[in-house]
Amino acid sequence: MDLDRDAFEALVVAELDELPDDMVDGLDNVVFVVEDRPEDGTLDTLGLYDGTALTERGTYGFGEMPDRIILYREPLLAISESEDELRDEIHVTLVHEIAHFYGIDDDRLHELGWA
Repeated sequence: MDLDRDAFEALVVAELDELPDDMVDGLDNVVFVVEDRPEDGTLDTLGLYDGTALTERGTYGFGEMPDRIILYREPLLAISESEDELRDEIHVTLVHEIAHFYGIDDDRLHELGWA
């Protein structure tokens, strides 16, 4: 599947809008970023939470750089055969990375069916 960056970002925004309010309302100082691939060039990584989980923070105040939730366009496109599949993969990846912001680790996400 192929989709240019603008169209992909539009899908990410649409899927963010579909997430429950109680999931996204607590996201403080977090930006969502689309990159083509991870730095190592792999197609195995769909997304990344780059920051300090809420459960591990001390004080968090003015002037802090925002945490980032990164979605990798090329790996997500590589595993998707249709736009519906791509939307589903973006949705799952967003939920997964947002969960890391809240301090939920991969083992627990696996138990919950989000890994």
